[in-house]
Amino acid sequence: MQNLEETDKTELHGREPQERPRPAQASKLRRLRSPEDDDPDTQEYARLLEAYDSSFRTIAEGEVVKGTVLRVTASTVVVDVGFKSEGIIPLTEFLDEKGEVTVHPGDLVDVLLERTEDRDGHVVLSREKAEKMKIWDEVERAFLEKKVVIGRVIERIKGGLAVDIGVRAFLPGSQIDVRPVRNLDALRGQELRMRVIKVNKKRGNIVLSRKVLLEEENAEKKKLTLDTLAEGKVLRGVVKNITDYGAFIDLGGIDGLLHITDMSWGRVSHPSELFKVNDEIDVIVLKYDAATERVSLGHKQLTQDPWSDVVERYPVTARVSGKVVSLTDYGAFIELEPGVEGLIHVSEMSWSKRVKHPSKLLNVGDAVEAMVLGVDPANRRISLGLKQVAANPWEELTDRYPVGTRIKGKVRNLTEFGAFVEVEEGIDGLIHISDMSWSKRLKHPSEVLKKGDTVEAMVLNIDAENQRLSLGLKQLATDIWDEFFSQHNVGDVVEGKVVRMTNFGAFVELADGIEGLIHVSEFDDAGGEKIELEVEQTYQMKIIKLSPSERKIGLSIRALKSDDYRTDWEAYASDTSSPNVTLGDHFRHNQ
Repeated sequence: MQNLEETDKTELHGREPQERPRPAQASKLRRLRSPEDDDPDTQEYARLLEAYDSSFRTIAEGEVVKGTVLRVTASTVVVDVGFKSEGIIPLTEFLDEKGEVTVHPGDLVDVLLERTEDRDGHVVLSREKAEKMKIWDEVERAFLEKKVVIGRVIERIKGGLAVDIGVRAFLPGSQIDVRPVRNLDALRGQELRMRVIKVNKKRGNIVLSRKVLLEEENAEKKKLTLDTLAEGKVLRGVVKNITDYGAFIDLGGIDGLLHITDMSWGRVSHPSELFKVNDEIDVIVLKYDAATERVSLGHKQLTQDPWSDVVERYPVTARVSGKVVSLTDYGAFIELEPGVEGLIHVSEMSWSKRVKHPSKLLNVGDAVEAMVLGVDPANRRISLGLKQVAANPWEELTDRYPVGTRIKGKVRNLTEFGAFVEVEEGIDGLIHISDMSWSKRLKHPSEVLKKGDTVEAMVLNIDAENQRLSLGLKQLATDIWDEFFSQHNVGDVVEGKVVRMTNFGAFVELADGIEGLIHVSEFDDAGGEKIELEVEQTYQMKIIKLSPSERKIGLSIRALKSDDYRTDWEAYASDTSSPNVTLGDHFRHNQ
């Protein structure tokens, strides 16, 4: 009996597992045994065979069971699942991402029984399939119980994303978020919380939804947010989306709009300059419409308005420094500090240069120094001057070119009323058409000067405040008027040629460049007879008025005739002794 037991133990523990008698063999031994054989030794042997046979587990194919790792070789892992023989599983099924073995002898592992026996008598096991079977069970449980699953986005595929939740699953594009997602590739590698909305184990299909979960979570958050939402309340939010006109901020189940004009007191060209998607920022509720659930938010309102005390910080005539942030046709905008900008008008950029466009002097990004010319807090405007921080050449002009100074310059431009002469760089003087000639009556300055000519002129007047310099050309020549007035007196008889007739009189040329006027009242002779004057005809007349300051000469033919009559009468009276001779007799006598 003892030998039998030792033999049995050797059978159970001494041999290799594959050499154990198979259950079929044990049954065959039982069938060979005679029922009438009541020999005690025979009965004991049968009992041992029965015990040996019952020591094996009853396992069905396709079942996931636990097994014990017996040993690990270079290519396989031997696992005992309590069956008639061990199973051999490729080592690759027990390697982690780094290629290291994750099991050791004695470890318990879950395996799937694919077949009870292969050609070599081994049990066919799979750890990978067992893990997937477990995952499928968990997925089905998550589907039935509406539990959250976490998965990593593998790649973008047609219609959505492929997600790894232990097994490959599909996340449709319409189920990714509560709003359409434009860039699906940006989600690659991210872990997402989702819910299983469809599962088919036979076909291996799993459909996920992140949108459903977000909607449920947002509904709860929204209720809490709406209960406490009020105008003037400061909230912490997350930037969900950025547009050209602003950013949508998730306040917790409800989104508010942060308009670009409410982001900063300073200049903002695009919201992306300040914020990015998923940024957490503080905002203040500016307006809340409970009926439409629209929320307007502000960010700059959390800080003091820099324009509130701008008058004290930027008084007029103060010198300030800033950066050029924008150029327009009419000037340059200077950022003095975030939220405060001033304008240098193109007319305030140079004392002398003719600035056609600000870009001729400044570029965006330049650091400049300017003077405050005016402050308008109500309209958020500050006027700046660039030229005011430099010396004004017009104020020094009087010292350099006092009235009466002779200067030379180049004719820069001609107009109908005169010629502009460049005295020095950026400073022009005007020779008015009336100051070009003493004698000639000019219709246009081009009769005397041409553009580009170098001329000599006299400084007549300097108006530094209005930046005007008056020059004269004729003043350099002898004044023929002064000469005429010095040589003639009222009462002188002169001879002149009628050059033009008007309804109030006749202009008479007395000398080259010198004209006088015979008023119509001075045409008649002493007898009342009207004299008809003709252009280009020469007549004698008397000077009855001289005005040197106005350069005007008054002439009269009538006065000349009156003097002739008086002269004849005086001569007749001196030659006769008869007191009774009348003026009529004198005329008759002369006839």
